[in-house]
Amino acid sequence: MNTAPSEQFSLAVRRLREQALAAGQRRLLVLAGERGWGQAAAERALATAGIEDAPWLSDQGPEALRLSREQAHGELGRELGGLVFDAWAGFDPDAFGLLSGALSAGGLLILLCPPLAAWPEYPDPDRARLAVLPWRPEQLAGRFVARLVRVIREDPHVLVIEQDKPVAHPKPPGDPPRRRGAWPRMPLSRSVLEPAPLRPEAVLAGSVEPWAAACRTPDQWQAVEALLAVCRGRARRPLVLLADRGRGKSAAFGIAAAELLRTGVERILVSGPRINAVDAVFRHAAQGLPGAQCRRGLLQWQGRELRYAAADAMVRETPPADLLLVDEAASLPEPTLLALLEYYPRLAFASTVHGYEGTGRGFELRFKPALQRLARDWRERRLETPVRWAPGDPLEAFTSQALLLAAEPPPAKTPDSERMRVERLDRDALLADEASLSGLFGLLVQAHYRTRPFDLRHLLDGPNLSVYVLRQEEVLLGTALVAAEGDLPENLVPEVLANRRRPQGHLVAQSLAAHLDLAEGARLRTARIIRIAVHPDLQGQGLGSALLAALPRALAAQGFDMLASSFGATAPLLRFWRRQALYPVRVGVKRAASSGAHSVMVLRGLSAAGERLAAQARGYLAAQLPTQLGDVLRELEPAIARELLYGLESPPADTHDRAQLQAFLAQRRAYEDVPGSLRRCALRALSQGSRGEAEAVVMKLLQGRPWEDVAQALGLPGRRGVLDALREELRMACFGQGD
Repeated sequence: MNTAPSEQFSLAVRRLREQALAAGQRRLLVLAGERGWGQAAAERALATAGIEDAPWLSDQGPEALRLSREQAHGELGRELGGLVFDAWAGFDPDAFGLLSGALSAGGLLILLCPPLAAWPEYPDPDRARLAVLPWRPEQLAGRFVARLVRVIREDPHVLVIEQDKPVAHPKPPGDPPRRRGAWPRMPLSRSVLEPAPLRPEAVLAGSVEPWAAACRTPDQWQAVEALLAVCRGRARRPLVLLADRGRGKSAAFGIAAAELLRTGVERILVSGPRINAVDAVFRHAAQGLPGAQCRRGLLQWQGRELRYAAADAMVRETPPADLLLVDEAASLPEPTLLALLEYYPRLAFASTVHGYEGTGRGFELRFKPALQRLARDWRERRLETPVRWAPGDPLEAFTSQALLLAAEPPPAKTPDSERMRVERLDRDALLADEASLSGLFGLLVQAHYRTRPFDLRHLLDGPNLSVYVLRQEEVLLGTALVAAEGDLPENLVPEVLANRRRPQGHLVAQSLAAHLDLAEGARLRTARIIRIAVHPDLQGQGLGSALLAALPRALAAQGFDMLASSFGATAPLLRFWRRQALYPVRVGVKRAASSGAHSVMVLRGLSAAGERLAAQARGYLAAQLPTQLGDVLRELEPAIARELLYGLESPPADTHDRAQLQAFLAQRRAYEDVPGSLRRCALRALSQGSRGEAEAVVMKLLQGRPWEDVAQALGLPGRRGVLDALREELRMACFGQGD
């Protein structure tokens, strides 16, 4: 075995580093071979390149420089001169995307991996995250890595050095070739690492702002100007900053915050998915405020402050602020963003368009309509020019292609039901068809604003996953990802029933057994729809329903007993699933951190055994939900409560209850004398699909909220206003008519 890298190796690495420095860009070096050889070669490469203290994402390597995956998030906002990414310890697409964005101009990312030809068969430790019973990690397919190897081989700007093979030298800079229509054309140009020139009109007028020298590009300068206007101009004009990684949006937040504090603003709050995600904001703010006192999440200067606040805590506590800055907004639940938007009159959001952790493309599609509804004067600024590296950066292009960060759905086509068909994709064929894979993943990205690079690996390698698509001719209109669950080994069923075991990837089986005491839920075979997406230009035309309508028969033919799904509850989603005959059987009692919503599980029987179990589960929900609404679900949105109650078994109100209801409506009974009768009548009416919104009915009668809380939530004039609303809603719910 050749244990020492050759002089040709050192020469190749030196040239690669020189190219990166000269162009103000980054480069990828792949070291493929035995693990020990790769580690020694990486150390030699770093020394040759003159890069010190480069972190290693690895379970081996220099102990002082090792990073765990959890620690990798701490590198967000930092600028690294080099990095070793050890794929022998597992290739985590999210971590690769995150850390590649932290590499600064002139930097090298060194990827250690098995020999390229053998890498797809290597039992990658990351397979354990995908393995579900009955599959073992070593049984999983290696499609994701096979595609990654293909992207590496076809990228002329990646330097690959393989053990015991002749060393190739890096090719001179140039445009990457267009491959199967997938490579974007990214022309190289000069470095933009020096500060950008100021606007000529500002220079001529002699009114150069003090903060302008901190801006590195015209884009960033315009972003800072827009941020200052948010605080100094009219209220209720929120700003959205959109950019790819490395464009300086977090720095713009920091520069603007420093200028505002310097000129008299008292208190600025900044939020994000984690406190370390906003480190760059504080760092750039401190640079603009000499003498500022800084500690984690807090900057103080002459009695004024920039402070970090967790988004969920702000929704609960609503701390005062002259300005709120929300960084990496696409990583936060949409309901949280909407709550902040409604409460704070001056705020700005920043989002990564093509990110490693939640994508801004879906964020744009889902959040912009809400912005238009709640703040019609909102504004948008895009930062296009990189700050950390020069345009045309080869590592950025590679990462985008390898992780499909910029994937887009194919062009839309006018739907024609006569020519549409639903089919199950062969994922080996999908791997060989880059255009179809990119279009499919682009569809998933735009449909869900928290799609991550790891989802691409799951799409290709998840052992229990099936991909169904709705096509018209060859044009992709929609897709559904379906996971096979249940059918657990008999010896595991008692452990799941007792909630001592939670088998990965068997959400429905575990929930039915552990939470509803339905052991058959662990034994029966369930097909869970984990994602459904329709082309963004074709939504609202019944295509999702057309896709789902084809699944029950196909899945029943494969031996599945039940069809299920689980999602963050909204009233429109509950109605959508009910139209597909999937009905709620369980409601999460806490809001999910990822969505800010209560999760709901819906179920439909496909076999006789599945239908019996689904009916049992519905009966359990009918028995528990009315009590839960007055207890653990007291803050549940009334519209969601109303949809959950629809169709549940509810005992009919007796003659006495109906008489008491009539007396209350005629103002011959005080509310305090008849709440039980009113509640039973309301539950019966809502279970039968009553007319009207019934917000006051749900909040007061079913959830037992205080009069003043109901009045405030509904904008009513105190107790009397709530009583009037109750009478009106009960007339509509119980008799189908108002005043």
